[in-house]
Amino acid sequence: MNEVSHISMDAPQRKIWLASYPPTVPAELPPLTHKSIVQLFEESCARFADRTAFSSMDKALTFRALEQESRKVGAWLQAQGLSKGDRVAVMMPNILQNPVVVYGILRAGYVVVNVNPLYTPRELEHQLKDSNAKIIFVLENFAHTVEQVVHKTELRKVVVTTMGDMLGLKGHIVNFVVRKVKKLVPAWNIPSAIPFKRMLADGKERVLAPADRGLDDIAFLQYTGGTTGVSKGAMLTHRNLLSNKDQMSYWLETAFIKRERPQVMTFLCALPLYHIFALTVNSLMGVAIGGHNILIANPRDLPSLVKDMQKHKIHVFPGLNTLFNALLNNPDFPKVDHSSMLMVFGGGMAVQRPVAERWHKMTGCPITEGYGLSETSPVATVNRIDTEEFTGTIGLPVPSTEVTIRDEDGNDLIYGEVGEICIRGPQVTPGYWNRPDETAKVMTADGYFRSGDMGYMDERGYIKIVDRKKDMILVSGFNVYPNEVEEVAAMHPGVLECAAIGIPDANSGEAVKLVVVKRDPALTEADLKAHCAENLTNYKRPKHIEFRTELPKSNVGKILRRELRDKT
Repeated sequence: MNEVSHISMDAPQRKIWLASYPPTVPAELPPLTHKSIVQLFEESCARFADRTAFSSMDKALTFRALEQESRKVGAWLQAQGLSKGDRVAVMMPNILQNPVVVYGILRAGYVVVNVNPLYTPRELEHQLKDSNAKIIFVLENFAHTVEQVVHKTELRKVVVTTMGDMLGLKGHIVNFVVRKVKKLVPAWNIPSAIPFKRMLADGKERVLAPADRGLDDIAFLQYTGGTTGVSKGAMLTHRNLLSNKDQMSYWLETAFIKRERPQVMTFLCALPLYHIFALTVNSLMGVAIGGHNILIANPRDLPSLVKDMQKHKIHVFPGLNTLFNALLNNPDFPKVDHSSMLMVFGGGMAVQRPVAERWHKMTGCPITEGYGLSETSPVATVNRIDTEEFTGTIGLPVPSTEVTIRDEDGNDLIYGEVGEICIRGPQVTPGYWNRPDETAKVMTADGYFRSGDMGYMDERGYIKIVDRKKDMILVSGFNVYPNEVEEVAAMHPGVLECAAIGIPDANSGEAVKLVVVKRDPALTEADLKAHCAENLTNYKRPKHIEFRTELPKSNVGKILRRELRDKT
């Protein structure tokens, strides 16, 4: 750690990080030029009509087609009797239908609820009930999950799409392979389900009325784990997302201080669009600048991902440490022509220095690490792009963003002292959907969001994360909250008590470990893992299970997770 300075931080007044800014980046954002994401979207579609906006499995969707197809979705939605601001859920991987539906929902004047397609019925039911979503768009591969909970929710309509619905003639082959060869579509039965193509045909016959949505209206409910383990929706407004888009736009411009600007920017979208990182940095940024996003439906299929990289000149690649590391260990990745790569962003989890150094050596392009959360739309800090230095920090606060480090009593700390990272800026959520109690826990009286991450700021304004205040576990960039894992494990009749902790993992950064005291002596690791698999999506499941006769507790009986971590 850097030597501690004895100067009071007083971050909002000093903004010491501005002295470390690239020369072309302003300290403050100018006023927003669009009144909503919809206005930005429609202007881009008109301006870049003939360019490819998104492509998937070699099928291109131009901005003109994106506008036309999303218009059909929006017109159909408006005919379903929804009220202004109603929530519509999207449960899809990175396929062409995803941006078509998401922008269609926004154009119709409704709120997008992004859903992880791999959620279990229990997780999906909570999110649909909490958001009170009225309609869901789902890929058929996951319709069996919706089937199990639809009768318990307020859903009025379920629209089901197939992998091949927007791939033209090739789509028939894709559907056959997905259904019959790979058997990736479990049987499902939702009698009232509406096929995606029929919905589009219906929408084509209708007129999309302009939606009256402003900067402070909610655009997305982005669900994230809570301090109680209950997933809650961060309300992200049009202002939040447009501000973060502008903050990143100024930062991206610095890449062209030393490198030539391509006519069309090509983005590799390997991160899921339901995740806030890809939503803002890929989809929103790509649309804003007329870029081409190559959608990767399954980034775990590394051979296919590498083939896509070989077909295109990639300029922008947001990813996670785990993905970068996996690519570096793929035998065909060194054969990819990396000469076009301008920007590689690492977020979601810490980028490990050995991975960053190996990546830079192999590709010639450094990984630029940044930091953010669902609640910050997401980018709050980022390293400079116009330098090849890997700082090992999360970088500097982006324009119009104030970061301060505070102690338990809310006092600003001096440079180099570790405290909670607190963030204030136009990209910060106004709070959690229908959760004023949870909002109050994370927002300070002077408008800062308490991140729950512990770190320090050096005298140049660079921030280093050193620990977490919360017991949250970070698995491949996804938050896992111990309470939720423990609650699910405790549902098993063979469990007396348990505690979930994060332990280091070479592949995912951290992995979930469950420490269990048995009620039933016959309980096995396999029994408990099978139980968790039914109730938790893959990244939340315990990778390691340890049985003990007792758990460490405080004098009031609270299980001491930190003590378990220290002894693991």
